[in-house]
Amino acid sequence: MPHPPASRTDLLQRLASLGIAVRTIEHPPVATVAENKALRGELPGAHRKNLFLKDRKGGLWLVVVLEDQPIDLKALRVILGAPSLSFARPEPLVTSLGVQPGSVTPFAVINDAAGLVQVILDAAMMRCDPLNFHPLQNTATTAISPAGLLRFLAAVGHPPRVLSLATAAGQHP
Repeated sequence: MPHPPASRTDLLQRLASLGIAVRTIEHPPVATVAENKALRGELPGAHRKNLFLKDRKGGLWLVVVLEDQPIDLKALRVILGAPSLSFARPEPLVTSLGVQPGSVTPFAVINDAAGLVQVILDAAMMRCDPLNFHPLQNTATTAISPAGLLRFLAAVGHPPRVLSLATAAGQHP
């Protein structure tokens, strides 16, 4: 990234400039799904997990699914048509998305001007409204509609692939 990564304020201003309504609430830092479940209370909407992956050829993937959905990386590789996948180390996460581990979010592609990261959204998750994501920091959660998320991702040059990932979880679609 040639310039400093976008801040939470930058992100929220960008969403507002696109006419995308969001609601952000503050909370203590949460880095895992378990911590998020314990602290969120009755926050409505879908809660997710974000998997930042690297393929054998160096491709970067951000896969976003509902928080309780298990993912088999071998099955996911087949669905994506990707070389073998593994969890990426923190360095490419910081370099490409400008966020720290524990703050991974689809909003972070605002920092991927080079277009290195492919965004994959689970179709089941996209049927939920609202969707909840960290706004580049794990000290808050921002609720956004599925349509708003798609509009944002397209506006920052990362139109996602929306796929049924049920078979990557060992389920039938």
